[in-house]
Amino acid sequence: MNNQSDKNQDNNIHMLRYLEKKQEVSQRDIAQHLGISLGKVNYILNALVEKGIIKAKNFKNNKNKRAYAYFLTSEGIKEKAKMTLGFFKRKNDEYDKLKIELIMLEKEVEASKATLSKTNEE
Repeated sequence: MNNQSDKNQDNNIHMLRYLEKKQEVSQRDIAQHLGISLGKVNYILNALVEKGIIKAKNFKNNKNKRAYAYFLTSEGIKEKAKMTLGFFKRKNDEYDKLKIELIMLEKEVEASKATLSKTNEE
């Protein structure tokens, strides 16, 4: 899988997690919480609604502005579970690769220290 696809899947799972905890929220609040653009939030929400993963209902929030209540559908709950498993596997694989890279880097640092120490002695 490519990095852009992984990033999109990460955005989707983070959004579903957030909506599961806080249904009545504006798209602006979601964007700020997730650290993504308002346009991207709108795009993701529309795609999730279109796929039947979430439902959106209009309501007026306390600032007299229009907002939506977003609810995970039964299909959305299943999809979130699948996404969570995929997210965990991806992050676990990244962790394993990073661990190997850190071991190799640590050896390289030790070799560099030895080289510098030798050079300073001469």
